[in-house]
Amino acid sequence: MQIITSREHTLFKQLIKLLRSTQQRKREKLTILDGIHLVQTYYQVYGSPFKLIISESACQQPETESFLKQFNQSSEPNRSVVLSDTLFKHISPVVTPSGIMALITVPIASHTHSKQFCVLLDAIQDPGNLGSILRSAASASVNAVYLSKTCADAWSPKTLRAAMGAHFFLTIHENAELVQIAGNFQGKVFTTSACSEHSLFQTKLTEPIAFVFGNEGSGISGELMDCVSKSLAIPMNKNCESLNVAAAAAICFFEKLRQNLN
Repeated sequence: MQIITSREHTLFKQLIKLLRSTQQRKREKLTILDGIHLVQTYYQVYGSPFKLIISESACQQPETESFLKQFNQSSEPNRSVVLSDTLFKHISPVVTPSGIMALITVPIASHTHSKQFCVLLDAIQDPGNLGSILRSAASASVNAVYLSKTCADAWSPKTLRAAMGAHFFLTIHENAELVQIAGNFQGKVFTTSACSEHSLFQTKLTEPIAFVFGNEGSGISGELMDCVSKSLAIPMNKNCESLNVAAAAAICFFEKLRQNLN
């Protein structure tokens, strides 16, 4: 395999730009997976990534060595490269580098709108919250997720790490027109509100449902709120002000899943 030791190498410069710039990722339609779990999950679902990047020291680790052997046997030549530990540490977004990354093409979502169980996210700006919501959505069998233009980048390295592979089991639509999608949805459109008199746990969720969650501070837009069928309250300790948006979303998703399974 090719070993890269120079900061002037074209691939190293490309990785730096993709890690730092949302615009660069969208322009090139590429992003970076960091860590063996994400890389293996992508490989199982989509096959070989565009490029596999390994640190010199990681080549000696049994798990990475085994995956690399499998990868090289099933992929086209020159799809994997080795970075010196110094260069790899420089591009790694975490304090303790995993030793393995993959450069992938961002999957293109189908334009088919879900008719059963979907999620609309309005201006969710924290990548950690967004990733956590996606992780819960995939676990609860959500069909599709729609993100407004003001949401955080769904395919940023931070969001990908928080979602832990959920991206590859969801249909994710970025830059979506949420008002139009909610208005055309053939089912109930719900959001959450601590002030609502309607309890999540006493509401029928077995029919087609779209859950709407808004910005961590300001909630959903007024125009989108007009499309909501009903606001639902999540019963909680009265001494606590509110739930984190990712926690609230997870509770809603799994309550619907529970009702569907009963």
